[in-house]
Amino acid sequence: MPPLVRPAALVLAAALAVTGCGAEVTAPDGGDGRPKAGGHYPVTIENCGEKKTYDAAPERVVTNDVGITEIMFALGLEDRMAGYVMPDDKGDLAAVPWKDAYQKTKWLSKKQINKELALDARADLVFAGWNYGFNEGEGFTPAALEKVGIGSYLLTESCRNGRAKARGVMPPLEALYVDLRNLGTLFDVEDRAEALIATFQKQVAEAQAKALKGAERPRVFLYDAGRDRPLTSGAYAGPHDIITKAGGDHVMKDLKDSWTTVGWETVVERDPEVIVINDYGDVSAEQKRQFLKSYPPLANVSAIKHDRIVVLDYVDLVESPRNPAAIASLAADLRKLKG
Repeated sequence: MPPLVRPAALVLAAALAVTGCGAEVTAPDGGDGRPKAGGHYPVTIENCGEKKTYDAAPERVVTNDVGITEIMFALGLEDRMAGYVMPDDKGDLAAVPWKDAYQKTKWLSKKQINKELALDARADLVFAGWNYGFNEGEGFTPAALEKVGIGSYLLTESCRNGRAKARGVMPPLEALYVDLRNLGTLFDVEDRAEALIATFQKQVAEAQAKALKGAERPRVFLYDAGRDRPLTSGAYAGPHDIITKAGGDHVMKDLKDSWTTVGWETVVERDPEVIVINDYGDVSAEQKRQFLKSYPPLANVSAIKHDRIVVLDYVDLVESPRNPAAIASLAADLRKLKG
């Protein structure tokens, strides 16, 4: 059986077309899409446990990575962006609801984001996250940006949770909704944020209603990368909610972290019935699949024996507006595999 590849972006595009939400949300003032002036500011939001007050909406936001960029696009905030940073393998944008926003917004770099790039872009805010751009080893942190007068907003999926450098402080979908609401407040587009959240919640509820339940739920492992030790998702990264709400039993749900490594012996012990491959980077999904199929320690794992492998795109699995569509897509795949 070949790996199942279901472009969740197609599901998302259909959902947004039906509801009228997404990149085409009407501005609160019915005008040109820019937040209305008036008494909205100053506003205070809480981001990764820190309260921040803003006297006005940022005008030149730089985003890092595809999921983060599409959060801005989904809220119709491309006019508030100086540009985005992401590698060349962000995927096919033909069916993405925000195709026009990508075309209108400057692609600043295909390499790693850094302070110099933010300064060159005259950024007033960098929207990134721990290991989603911010990295103490590289000296690129919110504190470093603050020293040169640039603000920052941390992706909630990446929030540190107090256990060394483990990340995640809430369920993944809740993290997406928190960021949408925070940015809605920051940019005075609360109506857009609430419309998106309502659309996503409806989409998730519909997928859950059709999902496998009880004893039918298959054990599912998310494989990101790695040969010696696999990189996977714990309870606080997007795949946990995607797998769980799609009707699967996430075998790494006890890991109180977001993206983290485990030992292959743990994977073998938990015997997943389905493996979801995260498709991105220089190693293709097919190459990852061939490795999993040929790796001797996995030979007796149920997913490998029965060739039950599903492929989802990177942007479906990291925090992004594509998460609800990925739930619907995976739910359909799990039903098909069980059937």
